[in-house]
Amino acid sequence: MEIKQRIDELSWVAIAADMDAKGYTVVENVLTASECASLVAQYTDEGLYRKTVVMERHNYGRGEYKYFKYPLPAIIQQLRESVYLQLAPIANNWMALLNKPTRFANTLDELLQHCHSHEQLRPTPLILQYTKGGYNAMHQDLYGEVFFPIQSVFILDEPGVDYEGGEFILLEQKPREQSRVIVLKPGKGDMVLFTTSYRPVKGSKGYHKVNMKHGIGEITNGHRRSMGIIFHDAK
Repeated sequence: MEIKQRIDELSWVAIAADMDAKGYTVVENVLTASECASLVAQYTDEGLYRKTVVMERHNYGRGEYKYFKYPLPAIIQQLRESVYLQLAPIANNWMALLNKPTRFANTLDELLQHCHSHEQLRPTPLILQYTKGGYNAMHQDLYGEVFFPIQSVFILDEPGVDYEGGEFILLEQKPREQSRVIVLKPGKGDMVLFTTSYRPVKGSKGYHKVNMKHGIGEITNGHRRSMGIIFHDAK
């Protein structure tokens, strides 16, 4: 099945309900095993990437990631376009609930044009790898003034088989409350959708912003790879 059809046929009503209620969701088996293997095999093809980041050098954690350059590999471009189409209405509903004037374009191309008009010209999809002892500190993927409030990551290795540990961690920071940690264990081929920076939560006086960060727990054994698709471009 083609990527676009596969994405279009996901249960987007249920996905939207999860995003509205929790700010994240795990969608199982979006990528096939062969697609995961193909993405992993491309890791050493330096011609695909614009930048390599060794995380220890920047106190980001321990591991390595590479940003793809334009034009993106076909599967990544298709995923980025198709998933964005489904997420834009969710994102616009969030902005409306928070009484923010921001509205996001219906298509990825229009969003990227908006990014480029704000000097955010560099692609942000990336592939990440960790070995034993690796981790990713809690952070937000903000690359400029323009950012889309939801992003995605695709798991390329099987937990419990290819690696141990390496949980996907979300940190929810509500005003005047203790922070809450959410620990997810997505499987190979799964897509995690999650809040980039903040989301609306209903309180006694209407909706308010709740900030979220994400990171990766320590890999205790093996090799963990994933691919992140962020929809806004970077300065």
